[in-house]
Amino acid sequence: MSDLQQLAQRLMALDDKITNCMRCGMCQAVCPMFGATGQEADVARGKLFLINNLAHMILTDPQALADKLGRCLLCSSCQAACPPGVQIMDIFREAREVVYNYLGLNPVKKIIFGVLLAKPGLFNFAMRFGHPAQQLLFRKSNNVQGTVCAPMFNFVLGDRHMPPMAKTPLHAIYGSLDEPRKKDGIKVMFFPGCVGDKMYVDMAEACIKALHHHDVAIFMPDKLACCGIPAICSGDAKGMLKELKANLEIMAKGDFDYIVTPCASCTSTIKELWPEYAARLGPAEKNIAEDFQAKTMDINVFMVEILGVKPREAKADARKVTYHDPCHLVKSLGVTREPRDMIRANRGYDLVEMNEHDRCCGCGGSFTLFHYDYSKKIGQRKRDNIVESGAKVVATSCPACMMQLEDMLAHNNDQIKVKHTMQIYADSLD
Repeated sequence: MSDLQQLAQRLMALDDKITNCMRCGMCQAVCPMFGATGQEADVARGKLFLINNLAHMILTDPQALADKLGRCLLCSSCQAACPPGVQIMDIFREAREVVYNYLGLNPVKKIIFGVLLAKPGLFNFAMRFGHPAQQLLFRKSNNVQGTVCAPMFNFVLGDRHMPPMAKTPLHAIYGSLDEPRKKDGIKVMFFPGCVGDKMYVDMAEACIKALHHHDVAIFMPDKLACCGIPAICSGDAKGMLKELKANLEIMAKGDFDYIVTPCASCTSTIKELWPEYAARLGPAEKNIAEDFQAKTMDINVFMVEILGVKPREAKADARKVTYHDPCHLVKSLGVTREPRDMIRANRGYDLVEMNEHDRCCGCGGSFTLFHYDYSKKIGQRKRDNIVESGAKVVATSCPACMMQLEDMLAHNNDQIKVKHTMQIYADSLD
């Protein structure tokens, strides 16, 4: 089939998916991007109108179309609020892929997604130089969040505060884990995610500590690739397929009951997108991905539903903590109760809800890299809600959200610590 025929088929498939949109505007009320810009083109309804004219836009001004489609966090807020249930995220991802197949992917993104993230050995080797280099290029922000910043690179990074790269990544600490089961016990495949492996190592270690506390054996290969969500969101299906193929091959060698991950984005990608994209690799890969789909759980859900962790009454002197719902957990997977139960399992914390607890924090993966001004504006609204809650700690279940929250709190010199729910639970096990 020719490229032109394939393009025509994909455009017709997109048209079929868009027809259910009633133009009701419910997406407008929940869209964080519209809240920041007030522009109709930034609402799902406006983007669906553009996509409905995709063929014309590709021929007349493809770069403008790519820019407009890129002004979206893919947070799923619009899809969750859509009365007729239009699968907006599927449409946006497909449209981005069509556009970037036509335009060609940014060379830097092509190297990152197709080479670096798809080849864990190379990625890990490159990151070995990250920690020494950051000592020279970054400076400590001297705040409670423990972030660093790089004023000389503001023209690229913006004036962001970010977590430092770990001195020793998780894979270097543990190597390739394949622990024997306890008698009649559970064994999990632990998928820490790129950020859990290379930045928030203490968070990943808290997960391992909690799993071991409950006599859960762990399978964790040391050469896991990225889950693929950054590539997918950038329209790079080829890069995603390389990463997916690498993961399927190495994970298929393990014998485990569940796949657990502390990253909301990784969890939703494995459960919702791996089978769809694995079908492009072949029927064998699709079968493996579907098996993994059934086994995959957010680690909070695993701890509560499988291991039976229960919430407890807070102590009288407990610290106030609030919780931010990651978009990929609450809107994609409907997970809300279990992370809160994990917080309440530590009696030293008293959970208080913030306003708009399930509103996007403004990260959106690569969105924050290319649209930092909007990301910061959306994040400031989240920061204000955190501060108004009176909490001394804000917890979440996604490393990307942790990075965004730390950035926003650091910019405002707030003395509020950011923690993963598993870190809070692990603290109660000392």
